[in-house]
Amino acid sequence: MTKAIFPGTFDPIHYGHIDIALRAAKLFNTLYIAVYDRPLKSLLFSPEERIDLVKRSFKESNVEVIGYSSLTVDLCKNVGATVIVRGLRVFSDFEYEFRMALANNRLAPEIDVVAFITSEKHTFLSSSTVREIASLDGDVSSMVPPHVLTALDVKLNKIDIEKRHGYSSSLRD
Repeated sequence: MTKAIFPGTFDPIHYGHIDIALRAAKLFNTLYIAVYDRPLKSLLFSPEERIDLVKRSFKESNVEVIGYSSLTVDLCKNVGATVIVRGLRVFSDFEYEFRMALANNRLAPEIDVVAFITSEKHTFLSSSTVREIASLDGDVSSMVPPHVLTALDVKLNKIDIEKRHGYSSSLRD
């Protein structure tokens, strides 16, 4: 029984993530979509919000959504996963993922990395692209599921209101 982890910040989850996860779920007995809650970058959604948005994106029985704040290889060991799933959009993704795979192999040689090439229609998609377009009132309805679109509208409207009223605000609650 092969278990795999698909880690990321998913801020927010988009159709590119969903495509990779659905394809990976066909190959593994259990796919954990692991939402990282301690990144070094600023995020729009809290860990709890991101986990909820990811959970609402999947109904597959072999997909489980979990949060984590440790090394990904340590999470793999904790849940018994032997594979880390990653997505590749462009050549620069390969270089980054190659370095991460080598580092993870140094930490846990028993855990393999499987990279999926993104579907052509999702090549341009990234969470930062979605956030940027949405923050400028652009239409991201073709990039994210309806529940994520609603969450983006609510979050960005809240931030706009806080800025107009001079409240100190960050991107995240």
